[in-house]
Amino acid sequence: MSGKLLPVLLLALYLAVGSVQSQGSPQDAFIIQYLERRLAQMEERLNQCEQSTVTVTQKTYDLSSEIRSFLSTVSVLRSDVRSQVDSVAVRVDRMERELEYLENKIPTQSDIEMEEALLEQQIKAAEQEQLKKKAKIKVEKDCSTALSQIKSLKIVKRTGDTSGSWFKDPSEGSAKVYLLSGIRNNTLLEYVSLRSFAERTTTPPATVVQLPFHWQGTGHVVYNGFLYCHKAETPNQILKVELLNGTVVDSTLLPGAGRLPVYSLNPNTYLDLAVDELGLWVIHADPEYGGNLVITKLDKATLAVEYTWDTQCKSRDAEGAFLICGTLYVVYNTRYGGRSTIQCLYDIHDTIHSDESPVMFFPKRYTSHSSIHYHPGDKQLYAWDDGYQTIYKVETRRNDQVPAE
Repeated sequence: MSGKLLPVLLLALYLAVGSVQSQGSPQDAFIIQYLERRLAQMEERLNQCEQSTVTVTQKTYDLSSEIRSFLSTVSVLRSDVRSQVDSVAVRVDRMERELEYLENKIPTQSDIEMEEALLEQQIKAAEQEQLKKKAKIKVEKDCSTALSQIKSLKIVKRTGDTSGSWFKDPSEGSAKVYLLSGIRNNTLLEYVSLRSFAERTTTPPATVVQLPFHWQGTGHVVYNGFLYCHKAETPNQILKVELLNGTVVDSTLLPGAGRLPVYSLNPNTYLDLAVDELGLWVIHADPEYGGNLVITKLDKATLAVEYTWDTQCKSRDAEGAFLICGTLYVVYNTRYGGRSTIQCLYDIHDTIHSDESPVMFFPKRYTSHSSIHYHPGDKQLYAWDDGYQTIYKVETRRNDQVPAE
């Protein structure tokens, strides 16, 4: 409108100016200049008004778009709320029916008393069975040895990766030494003796055993010529491998294991196998018990689980553990490497307890262990210490020399 009106006004002005100029008087010229200024101001204000109108129109359009989007969202939310209310109504109705059913099924007081008595009998039977199994393990082989101190250390060699495991076959009459370097591989080195292993130039050379699978972690053992290890890419599969030909002769899945590392300072080891005077064991951590360590006795021939004990020893800040005569000794350290200490133990025979045993320190060497294996014949610990293959001599005594409760 303003764009059409302005040319008309200007045309009228020019005609009037022309008419006045034709008459030619000074007063008329002043009036004409005044009118021209006023028309220029009007033109400027009309332009501003037009711009403001365009801006308001655009804002109105944007606001209407936002309102339409909001209304669409509100409609969707209303549909969701309606469906949830309907679902809640259905659940409430179902709950009412189930409560009514349960009310009809609640046993009488006499039934409850009978069930409590039956439960108590079952608990007593389970406790007796546990005591029988503990007694059975103790009777099979007299073992009343307890660790009293770690006397000395000897660095035998430095070879392989920073992490790994090495040990002797603890079976009677065997002098062979085995080395598994790293945390995941399919190779095992076999040496005829500890002396052969310690020599710079091994004579005869080590036997390289190539396995048809990869092992994982550092918790392996060799027992009676068989390798027991954790198979890689599986959470809890234990393999028994005949080293003469590298073939798997048996395997088992350990219930409840493999969900978190057995020791927090060795995050790649989920199963730690061990051998002591009583036979073959496996150590793991169970998240259902707050990450505490669990020890399981295995049949070395069939890998069948003989019994499992839940311990009070934490996996947090632990770097390794070993067993002596059915007693678990847990080694703790710091994640930066420090002086290793034994701060927790668990005896399956309940003859020694952590609160009665003092903290035991390893000989001064401020590093960390990726594996620790006890040899029941040598009474020594074979440890992998930041790439160094180390032997610790231990001192033991009979359990009856340990203060009893």
